[in-house]
Amino acid sequence: MSSTYRPLACDLHDYLEIACLYGYRLRIELDDGSWLSARALDTRTLPNKEEMLLVEAAGAQRQLRLDHLRAITALTPGARFGRVAFKS
Repeated sequence: MSSTYRPLACDLHDYLEIACLYGYRLRIELDDGSWLSARALDTRTLPNKEEMLLVEAAGAQRQLRLDHLRAITALTPGARFGRVAFKS
């Protein structure tokens, strides 16, 4: 994975904000081919300007760099979106 941070497009960032606002449970696909199921908590920007998604998975909080996300799928019933691809 690249060590140089690449900002996420604003329209894609909106889906993460919605997921955090409503506490959606997500299936999160990462660039390395792995995935996890987690509840979206918040987004944050680190002092070095890297943007992160804070999630809760298996009882622990974890930060995921936004430019390492391949796709998210809302698992929460009645969610405002389904699968959103960040990269093809």
